[in-house]
Amino acid sequence: MSQQDHGPLGNSLSLAFVESLYADYVRDPSSVSSDWQTYFRQLTASAGRNGYAQLGPSFRPSGLFNPPSAGGQNRTHAPAVGLSDAVLQHRTDQLIRNFRVRGHIIAAINPLGFRRTEPPPEILPEFYGLRDADLDRQVSTERIEGIGEEITLRKLLDLLRDTYCRNIGVQFMHIDDLAVREWLQERMEGTQNRLALTREEQFRILTRLTDAVIFEEFIQKKFVGAKSFSLEGAESLIPLLDLAIERAGQQGIDEIVLGMAHRGRLNVLANILGKSPRQIFREFEDNDPEFQLGGGDVKYHLGYSSDWITTNFRTVHLSLCFNPSHLEFVNPVVLGRLRAKQDRTRDTDREHGLAILIHGDAAFAGEGVVQETLNLSELMGYHVGGAIHVVVNNQIGFTTPPEEGRSSVYATDVAKMLQIPIFHVNGEEPEAVAQVVSLALDFRREFKRDVVIDMYCFRRRGHNEGDEPSFTQPKLYRLIANKPPVREDYLEHLLGLGEVTKEEAEQIAIERRKQLESELSVARSDPKMRREGDIHGIWKGYVGGLEDSVPDVDTGIEPERLKSLLLKQTELPEGFRPHRNIQRLMKVRKEMAEGHRSLDWSTAEAAAFASIATAGFRIRFSGQDSGRGTFSQRHAWLHDNNDGRAYCPLQHLDPEQAPVEIINSPLSENGVLGFEYGYSLDCPDGLILWEAQFGDFANAAQVIIDQFIASAEDKWHRLSGLVLLLPHSFEGMGPEHSSARLERFLQLAARHNIQVVNCTTPAQYFHLLRRQVLRRWRKPLVIMTPKSLLRNPRAVSTLEECAEGRFGRILTDSPEEIDPKDVRSVLLCSGKVYYDLKERREHLERKDVAIIRIEQLYPLNNKELSAALSAYPKEAPALWVQEEPANMGAWRYMRVKLGKSLFGRRFSGVTRPKSSSPATGSASSHRLEQEKLMNEAFAEK
Repeated sequence: MSQQDHGPLGNSLSLAFVESLYADYVRDPSSVSSDWQTYFRQLTASAGRNGYAQLGPSFRPSGLFNPPSAGGQNRTHAPAVGLSDAVLQHRTDQLIRNFRVRGHIIAAINPLGFRRTEPPPEILPEFYGLRDADLDRQVSTERIEGIGEEITLRKLLDLLRDTYCRNIGVQFMHIDDLAVREWLQERMEGTQNRLALTREEQFRILTRLTDAVIFEEFIQKKFVGAKSFSLEGAESLIPLLDLAIERAGQQGIDEIVLGMAHRGRLNVLANILGKSPRQIFREFEDNDPEFQLGGGDVKYHLGYSSDWITTNFRTVHLSLCFNPSHLEFVNPVVLGRLRAKQDRTRDTDREHGLAILIHGDAAFAGEGVVQETLNLSELMGYHVGGAIHVVVNNQIGFTTPPEEGRSSVYATDVAKMLQIPIFHVNGEEPEAVAQVVSLALDFRREFKRDVVIDMYCFRRRGHNEGDEPSFTQPKLYRLIANKPPVREDYLEHLLGLGEVTKEEAEQIAIERRKQLESELSVARSDPKMRREGDIHGIWKGYVGGLEDSVPDVDTGIEPERLKSLLLKQTELPEGFRPHRNIQRLMKVRKEMAEGHRSLDWSTAEAAAFASIATAGFRIRFSGQDSGRGTFSQRHAWLHDNNDGRAYCPLQHLDPEQAPVEIINSPLSENGVLGFEYGYSLDCPDGLILWEAQFGDFANAAQVIIDQFIASAEDKWHRLSGLVLLLPHSFEGMGPEHSSARLERFLQLAARHNIQVVNCTTPAQYFHLLRRQVLRRWRKPLVIMTPKSLLRNPRAVSTLEECAEGRFGRILTDSPEEIDPKDVRSVLLCSGKVYYDLKERREHLERKDVAIIRIEQLYPLNNKELSAALSAYPKEAPALWVQEEPANMGAWRYMRVKLGKSLFGRRFSGVTRPKSSSPATGSASSHRLEQEKLMNEAFAEK
């Protein structure tokens, strides 16, 4: 190699090599050639003028000098002639480290063989200038557990290849904590990443593989062309889950919540959850059209729960969450459900519950909700003690290959954001899968962190059974067509070991086919569908259905009790000094509690929370900056102005109170709302709230709203009492901070599936929150919460208004304000615009205009509305007045719901003009629009 060929560093040698060689030179100058000795001497001498204050074992060459070539040999280290023991050990240590870092690159994890076979140079002995003779020299292995103090380098290489380059590839060296890395190294290198299985364990794996294979074969044969989203090609998922549940049971886990998309779901339902095959077959037959008219869901979206009895006779309760086709969006729902179960059983150490999330490779890399969910894992308000992530790596999306579906090497690379191991395993090697499962469960128990298992397999059929995959992947599917089921390969392995006979294996298959034939016979003789998952357990006593099927409840509270609860929240720990403005706030709230001031919005909220918690109902409230409140109104968490310590008065009301959590969420809507929805599914007797920073932000969680919150009762017969707080009103803050898209929730509203409310007073809000937990009717509640009304002196309520009465769905003017017989027109509205209308009415001295507030927009109570209108003359027309454009807000809903004639009187709307954007970005334009709106509302009709 000539000097003219040398690159920026002086020649084409790798920087890593030069650094390594310099380290050798520092230890023993004679260990490198004379040319290299000269180079390093020159470099050291030039350190000062090249900006190197000091040269240590690692450096960046200046480029002033041309390093010597490697003598034209195919290696990057200098010839290792007469390496000292110290130099050999140093290079060996580098080699060990690089196997840990890069060994996964050449691991045989792909059953289809699509994998780079060229090993990275840094795991090759020649990279370090090691000759064949050096491989038989003794090296220290004190950093490797379980193999003694010394071993030949050749045997060490075999050990490292077996550990990191066989059927398991591991990424763990990105973990910063040395203790965690060493724990993993000890567990893997001490066993060469193999699990010693007994004959019984091997037989169990074979049995579970047989269950998986026979189930898929049976479905394909008996229901030709029907969609089932087959597990074929990934049957090792069944023994993986079997082993995981067994291991979890041994570790004291008694509750497992699972989430997965549709691929393989029926197999998991039948062979893991224990759902009766006859019920699955009835769903295929679909001979009971009356069963779920207008509702229900396809069979591969359904959830199920059951009890699993482990081999050591422990009971583990399994819950597979229902899931729509929005693949990964069930992830935060699963974690929320588990967190609720842990909180309910006071498992604060997160030791007795486990989440298992089963992902697809394309979705894991492509869906942003995956990152949002991973980000929740170590946050105090969302931590569940670690989840097991299983990626069923089919190596294809619908028709999209990996190179077109992600920019990363692995589908799981997004998980490297966490300090967790990622195991890549060949799904055609069940015993390697067993090792990974055991290690993953043990890691999770030890460190209470997530773990990722990336199980490489393939998808034998197309995206669904009616799809032809060879249209787009002809080569791939010719290869797949020649692959036998994993059960056959594993059986051959066991036969070779003499651990099982062909007769035993065949008997398992015969019994499984016989059982499925029997279940199908019953299903066809009795096709009547059986409803599963009816309300029971912790949900017993709560109801869904129509609102008028349940009685209203009194939501008042004794005035003295209310006063004491508010006063209690103004008491601070000894020596606690909050910001001076907060001290003034505490003083004002004390005056409100004593009846010297009316209650504002945030104080009514604090009073409602206090009354609910001291009545024994858990409160969980999360959202972006919800502790203080987006508009600096809540101050549920106070901070000492000197040392920053935090104090939440709502947590110190009474020794016997229920827990109160006010949580600042990460900057995430989709993941956090999914988590809170999941929490609400296992906490019927609590008040669970999610607050958007602005109502518009709910847009980013629309899948959770549409596919879970609004439709779960119809699709899956599941109830939820989740509350959504969405700041909403038009106040000149621009198109992105005005509208919570009220119209979208009203469009989703049907069969009393949700409640949509836009209330106007603190007392109304107080009673609404209390009604949500005191009624046995459980439906999601969507509240359009205020912004300017938080401090509007008109939007206040007396202590007595909170202490007495209940939530009013419809509010009218008092007789002192308007004499009904003088009314010439009636304005209907909801929310903040009421105060604008009232102020304009007073300004114009229009005693002939009545205002009716529709506080609960859905379910809309026609009887109450009709009764309110009946007080006014029939000839007085009614106008719906809203701040939103004509194509948004509630106007179109009201027109469809009530028609052109509102109980016999003319009915029209006053709105902003139609628009594709919710609001103007100009404050002056907003004021002009508002003026026009008021003028039209009060124009003579």
